[in-house]
Amino acid sequence: MARMIRTEHALLSPSLGHQKYLVSFTYGDPKARPKVYIQGSLHAEELPGMLVSHHLRSALDAAEREGRLSGCVVLVPAANPIGLAQRLDHKPMGRFELDTGENFNRHYPDLAQAVFEQARTGLGQDGEANVSLVRQWVGQWLSQWTPQTELESQRLCLLQLSHDADVVIDLHCDWEAVMHLYSEEACWSTIQPLAATLGCRAVLLAKNSGGGPFDERLSGLWWQLRERLLAAGVDRPLPQGCASTTVELRGEADVEHAHAQTDAQAVLLYLQHLGAIQAQGAVPTLPPMACEATPLAGSQTLQTPVPGVLVYLVPTGATLNVGDAVAHVIDPTAPDASRVHVVRADVAGLLYARVGHRYLVAGAEVGKIAGAHAFRTGDLLGA
Repeated sequence: MARMIRTEHALLSPSLGHQKYLVSFTYGDPKARPKVYIQGSLHAEELPGMLVSHHLRSALDAAEREGRLSGCVVLVPAANPIGLAQRLDHKPMGRFELDTGENFNRHYPDLAQAVFEQARTGLGQDGEANVSLVRQWVGQWLSQWTPQTELESQRLCLLQLSHDADVVIDLHCDWEAVMHLYSEEACWSTIQPLAATLGCRAVLLAKNSGGGPFDERLSGLWWQLRERLLAAGVDRPLPQGCASTTVELRGEADVEHAHAQTDAQAVLLYLQHLGAIQAQGAVPTLPPMACEATPLAGSQTLQTPVPGVLVYLVPTGATLNVGDAVAHVIDPTAPDASRVHVVRADVAGLLYARVGHRYLVAGAEVGKIAGAHAFRTGDLLGA
């Protein structure tokens, strides 16, 4: 029986006497299928994923002791040691690297482009064999990538751990939010049971959100490579070798054992559904979905055209109609105290997230509504 392997991965040292490490836990035979990769807190101030990972480790340890690991699970509880160390004026700065200003969850390399030439001439008529070949080529390409910065070395390490996974679960959270997740359309059939077990109140699907986020580079590799090959006149079977999702574990302040234990059990049930872990007895029945999936292009990001104090009129999870008042933005220095800007919904749907601070500058984000009809184009993710 394979034993859990804890590995400290050294990142590139950015300065004399300075070294950070990324820690991974590998459960089960590293060559077993399915391989599921789970990471927490890639945006380092989003801490619920770390606590869920803590509780998930207990369940994985038990499964290992009892011989119930049939697949491979790679767990990275703290996926961003660079961001964890960044603080400014006593505040965590874990979303953007201070040196470059880059979002830690953007700018991952285009893996489909990286292996396109090999795939154009090297794929055969066996779809599963083609999946193995593409994973091998991606692994070779990553092994030849020489990072020049600490940030690049962190991105490389995360991709080396995850590039050959069947399923990738990236645990995040919003400022204040209900449980929700993002995924690519090509992944939805595989990810839907996870959305059910987590009790997601909103599911946002897109073909390509833009910006090169971690999860979509891994799942996008497969459908993008398939489309590019067809455009080049190469018709070879290539299944969707990876399904990925970004799970938003409510809000930043929702770091509680009760939430994390419930969420870890939901992930454990999903792992049993996938066959990565054998259940004790019959696999529990999956719960029904708590919502319908909607297009990410149908999500409205509410903004304020004026600065002021933000006062919400409805909670997260509220169902809104077009024109409903969501918040007030108040300028207490205005000549007329009755002049209050009302932020209203332009789409009908669920208010699934809202900002955590209560003073806004003009143009700032207020919240997000999951609408049923697509109306946006271009890059669909925020900064």
